[in-house]
Amino acid sequence: MHQNAEPRTGVVAAALDLFRAQGFDQTSVEQIAKAAGVSRSTFFRQFGGKEDVVFTDHEVLLEELRAFLAEGHRDPWEAVCQASQHVFSHFARDPDIARLRYQVVREVPALREREIVTVFRYERLFDEYLRSALPGIDPLDAVGFAALVTAVHNHVLRQLLRGTKRVAPSVLQTALDDVRRRYGVLPDALDEAPDDMVVAVFPRAMPIAEITRRLQSDLS
Repeated sequence: MHQNAEPRTGVVAAALDLFRAQGFDQTSVEQIAKAAGVSRSTFFRQFGGKEDVVFTDHEVLLEELRAFLAEGHRDPWEAVCQASQHVFSHFARDPDIARLRYQVVREVPALREREIVTVFRYERLFDEYLRSALPGIDPLDAVGFAALVTAVHNHVLRQLLRGTKRVAPSVLQTALDDVRRRYGVLPDALDEAPDDMVVAVFPRAMPIAEITRRLQSDLS
């Protein structure tokens, strides 16, 4: 956890409350700092500006995902899905703040545009990771999987943000399992069955790079 996690969270909550009550453009940095009980200089040290307050969680999450993916994983496809689950779990821990942020972003065109760019940063991170972790992968498989995981994640997250009920992480997990199944990269019992003679059967949709990875892993 970041050393300033709690103070930053307090500033974010105060800012979102003000944005919702009186509008994003009508709220000043001074008002946010006063409501959060911090100095103006502290605000600018923690954030670059009002927009950065809204998107600070994403900046932290992107750093965490880069570090997680850089650790190296036996199954890169699963690692991307685990990264998606981490993002969902972060917002699901405090759904009230997440919903308030969603409402503020919807009402401000500049924030909506930045949201689109932020979503693409996740997609690009997953795409680049798959290309690095699976040498020889068809670029269409990498970008397609990254885009589908991101889209499915956002669809489930919107269920949480637009409603008032809890959305269990298992909902996203089931959806991500379906994504992997569609790509032919969801492990099944056959993957774990050892034998003296190997007969490999793979779904037609499975990318060549994944077939190669599995063969190398299982025969090593």
